[in-house]
Amino acid sequence: MPTYFVTGGSGFIGGRLIERLIREGQAVRAMARSERSAARVAALGAEPVAADLADRDAMQAGAEGCEVAIHAAAKVDDWGPWEEYERDTIQGTRNALDACAAAGVKRFVHVGTEAAVMAGRPLVQIDESAPLQPGSKAPYPRSKAIAEREVLDAGRDGFETVALRPRFVWGKGDTSLLPQLVEMVHSGKFAWIGGGRQLTDTTHVDNVVEGLLLAAAKGRPGEAYFVTDGEPVVFREFLSELIRSQGVEVPDRSLPAPLAAGVMSAGEALWRLLPLPGSPPLTRFAYWASSQECTIDTAKAQRDLGYAPVIGRPEGLAELASVAA
Repeated sequence: MPTYFVTGGSGFIGGRLIERLIREGQAVRAMARSERSAARVAALGAEPVAADLADRDAMQAGAEGCEVAIHAAAKVDDWGPWEEYERDTIQGTRNALDACAAAGVKRFVHVGTEAAVMAGRPLVQIDESAPLQPGSKAPYPRSKAIAEREVLDAGRDGFETVALRPRFVWGKGDTSLLPQLVEMVHSGKFAWIGGGRQLTDTTHVDNVVEGLLLAAAKGRPGEAYFVTDGEPVVFREFLSELIRSQGVEVPDRSLPAPLAAGVMSAGEALWRLLPLPGSPPLTRFAYWASSQECTIDTAKAQRDLGYAPVIGRPEGLAELASVAA
């Protein structure tokens, strides 16, 4: 059995990945940049590796003897100084690639995102031929596009690289998106943009983990793969069910899309100019992600990896509701 090296193991996707690997009897080492992260990954059953994305030597030492690396660490916020995205997502990915290659890792799987192909237009039944957008005006998509390109270009004999791109990751253990949505409803800041009736794909975290393990075993070197929950859903309907799983009812309040775009542009400009603490009321990426269709063709993952969802939306929602009860 291969030994896995995981970055971002204390996060949402990384934590669920470790749980499954340990459940299946695999050996896992997980990078931990703080005592809290170390305690978290140790509780999940992994061996903590004291390192951060800036410390190539410590990562290399942690990856020694591992056959597979899964890189889930990145700056996932939709707002912040570009220097932080460069440091954590772009340079951090370069460092992870260098460290893992030097440690003799055979397969490097990158946790990507559909955001890497976002540049402000709806994504309608796209597949992997959609170009990466390293010039995107939103920092998160831009940084993830640049990082993925680095990953796919880094492969060589003895060191194979693959990227997996889930869309709208959700499920038990989410400590960022769902809590933020619930807080927005409670504070009266939640509104649908343009009605929220566009189609969207989603990917339960267990389906992300399934895709990652299949990519590690079967992915073609230098290739990227989209994975989703299957059929798309109406954004408004799914998000309402997601928030309702926490015992919170979503208000029927909508903001016209042109007005929301104005709020987004003015807010980002103001935050950059002053700059102000926190983030604007509506960022460019949040506007794109919540107002534009994003539907994805996963035929490539089905064909190459044998991918199929391992959990459906009803089961995932029921699990969330049982945890919140």
